[in-house]
Amino acid sequence: MLHNPFISLFCFHFQTYKLHIYFSLQTIFMAFTVCYLLLLPLFGSFLMVAYGNLNQHFDITWGDGRAKILNNGELLTLSLDKASGSGFESKNEYLFGNIDMQLKLVPGNSAGTVTAYYLKSPGTTWDEIDFEFLGNLSGDPYILHTNVFSQGKGNREQQFYLWFDPTADFHTYSILWNPQRIIFSVDGTPIREFKNSESIGVPFPKSQPMRIHSSLWNADDWATRGGLVKTDWTQAPFTASYRNFKADACVWSNGASSCSSNPPSSTTSTWFSQELDSTSQQRLKWAQSNYMIYNYCTDTKRFPQGIPLECNTS
Repeated sequence: MLHNPFISLFCFHFQTYKLHIYFSLQTIFMAFTVCYLLLLPLFGSFLMVAYGNLNQHFDITWGDGRAKILNNGELLTLSLDKASGSGFESKNEYLFGNIDMQLKLVPGNSAGTVTAYYLKSPGTTWDEIDFEFLGNLSGDPYILHTNVFSQGKGNREQQFYLWFDPTADFHTYSILWNPQRIIFSVDGTPIREFKNSESIGVPFPKSQPMRIHSSLWNADDWATRGGLVKTDWTQAPFTASYRNFKADACVWSNGASSCSSNPPSSTTSTWFSQELDSTSQQRLKWAQSNYMIYNYCTDTKRFPQGIPLECNTS
């Protein structure tokens, strides 16, 4: 083989160039890694974005085997029979968040049953944000019952029919809870907004961490037509299903919120300061005009001394 000094020189410089690129990329990668690890406590740890595997996020709390997590954590089911209902709760507590869950409700004759999905803090002066689905006779619509408790006081019910069959497929039910407001949404359409009215003396849920709870239970003393229609136990077991949980939220742990020292910025988590834009306000009006069937703010017989103060802020 002939030795060509020009080729040897070229190869030497080429190999040196490759080494230079290799070490430059390695240096950039190491610098990026160091920066990420240094900045993570400041910008990455205040939020938990939870997806997917329900085993990782929820514990079955009651029901003696009637609640099940299936399909490698992709599906959770609650069942109710004459002996017992069932329920679950989140492993984490949250203090503000944007929380989604897909539910498929009890099909057929669900009269007397209630599927409850809500946030709640412990204690006698608890806070609570409720979705409750009141079953009905076959062919009659479900009633979606919403409520907000602050410091143990509720009585803020708004009720809706839905514009679809909630038993035929999964639909997304969302709670956006930030320091300014609580927004209830169904498949991305807001149906209710409860604003922070502390300035006029109305307590707002903002200091008590809450867990996610859900249960399927018998409430035939009141759930359907005021208790006139009872549960038909020949249709049991009744089953509701859950999937696609997502929580973009501040997690409460060891006595502190992960958001307390580094509140989410508008660029990383719009939900923390989110309000209804003009399009969302129109969709809210559409839902309330067409599907709201009860509003405590207009129930003057219930509040003869005057409607609650927060009703005047909308």
